[in-house]
Amino acid sequence: MLVSDFDSLFQQLYVPAYSVALRILGHPQDAEDAASEALARAAASWRRLQSLDYQRAWVLRVTANVAVDMIRRRRPSGSVREDAGADGGFDDRVVLAAELAKLPRRQREVLVLRYLADMTEVQVAEHLRISQGSVKQHHRRGLAAMRSALGGREEGSVAYRLV
Repeated sequence: MLVSDFDSLFQQLYVPAYSVALRILGHPQDAEDAASEALARAAASWRRLQSLDYQRAWVLRVTANVAVDMIRRRRPSGSVREDAGADGGFDDRVVLAAELAKLPRRQREVLVLRYLADMTEVQVAEHLRISQGSVKQHHRRGLAAMRSALGGREEGSVAYRLV
């Protein structure tokens, strides 16, 4: 693919990247930053990426990784954002990101693509180039681990709703 192909696909890649980042970070400006960083990395690696499906999956995975990294960098300071809201949504997202980071890579990828990128099992299998059975197995194991780790979360929390 040429750089001009990237320019024509930018909006198609940016919208789902922003959506994934917003679900993880919960703040529009942070989501824009994460999506922009992921697309900058995609532009730099554009010649390596093979097909549109692979490019989209790659951008979404990179976006999720960037968003989780943003949360990790913020967390050690001990400061809680003022715009987190009364419901503690930011804290829930931090816990969710931390628990996602603990999962094996493939389980994390499957959960991010299924729940944060709203992909079907068939789409996830195609994007990750694994069988549907593998997707189901990684999904089941990853979800069980997340539910176990987040078992004490309140019913209305972001982390509870995602798992």
